Amino acid sequence: MRHAVITAGSKGLGKMVTEELLKKGCSVTVNFRSDLARINELKEEWKEYGDRIQFVQGDVTKKEDIKYIFTQAMERFGRIDYLINNAGPYIAERKKLVDYTDDEWYEMVEGNLSAVYHFLKLTIPVMRKQKFGRIITYGFHEAEHAPGWVYRSAYGAAKVGLVSLTKTVALEEAEHGITVNMISPGDIVGEMKELNIQEARKMQDPNTPIGRPGSGEDIARVIAFLCDEDSDMITGSVISVAGGVDVVNKFRQVQHQSLNIIE
Repeated sequence: MRHAVITAGSKGLGKMVTEELLKKGCSVTVNFRSDLARINELKEEWKEYGDRIQFVQGDVTKKEDIKYIFTQAMERFGRIDYLINNAGPYIAERKKLVDYTDDEWYEMVEGNLSAVYHFLKLTIPVMRKQKFGRIITYGFHEAEHAPGWVYRSAYGAAKVGLVSLTKTVALEEAEHGITVNMISPGDIVGEMKELNIQEARKMQDPNTPIGRPGSGEDIARVIAFLCDEDSDMITGSVISVAGGVDVVNKFRQVQHQSLNIIE
């Protein structure tokens, strides 16, 4: 039985990825940071998968917590086939680089870039022994082109660095049967993160070229495909799941429109 470690796998996009892999017969170690009430809800919701799932508390910005998550997965299931780096701190408030505190900057870098490094150091040796592994990171639309992202300097810098790390490790580990790819979700927010595609198709979104909002299932389906044994030809790729939305430039366009109105 394949085993997946999914960081922040109890809410939002992570929850949908967890559910998708459980349905495909995998066992899953779900990492969560603090919401115990949510975990109790999921234990009831997913009780049919009780023998194939465990919940491990930990903060991915802390190296010792990452080691604990890894150790718990290995002790319970003895292997790690899929590493889904779903967790990634994000500051919703729009602020320029000079307005960030040191703590905010380091949280963005540690949570979005260094955390992946620490997980890779632990899991890659396991995957090498198995001669199989699927690693997924998360980026943002056009991250591979290192665009400027107004008011998102810390998050953007960490994710752009993660693009290079993803591509580099994909090359380094290909000979061991390990693939490494990045998913770049579109503007999937709020309740849409935990909705399925059929529910999303009932809604209209004039800001998305395909006409509907993105959903958590859109992301989960792509990740499940990349985890398949026969998807080994896909590695070092950055795959956008955005419905055609230019997420980075959306606010810049709104900002320019506002300036034109003022003028």
